[in-house]
Amino acid sequence: MEAFSDGVMAIIITIMVLEMKVPHGEQIEALRPLLPVLLSYVLSFVYIGIYWNNHHHLLHATERIGGGVLWANLHLLFWLSLFPFVTGWMGENHFAAAPTALYGGVLLMAAIAYSILVRSIIAHEGRESRVARAIGGDFKGLLSILLYAAVIPLAYLIHWAAQAVYVLVALMWLVPDRRIEHQLAD
Repeated sequence: MEAFSDGVMAIIITIMVLEMKVPHGEQIEALRPLLPVLLSYVLSFVYIGIYWNNHHHLLHATERIGGGVLWANLHLLFWLSLFPFVTGWMGENHFAAAPTALYGGVLLMAAIAYSILVRSIIAHEGRESRVARAIGGDFKGLLSILLYAAVIPLAYLIHWAAQAVYVLVALMWLVPDRRIEHQLAD
């Protein structure tokens, strides 16, 4: 499951970078119109990196995989696979309201899917498992879901504020989840 997931995430990043078009012109000014595309790519690359890192730690703390866990993992990968589409749409349209809101919708669904994956692992392994002890109440996960849900309508009012929240949540998760690392060390 881990190797398959790693491969899917690598393909997602590859698709995102291949969607970026080379500018016409040799001057540095030729890059200016591509700046929104580059910025949306960087944000999505960071998000995929965050999911990959936390997914890696989660699976290393997981002792058994069942059918429900496999489906929950596939559900997460589905939402992550939409990143190239929403990243491209948002960048090509200079962070307009609708693409920014849809980007938030995909972030929301990916966060919910990750939470379902964690809950599936805990249900399969039991409340005393390493994953259950490490995750606890999952404050950061729940906060992320709430922020994404709140930001979707905000994208239609103040789209730059929605972008700022996306960056803020990414910064919140940029450090690997130490809860799982501590459980693995014990």
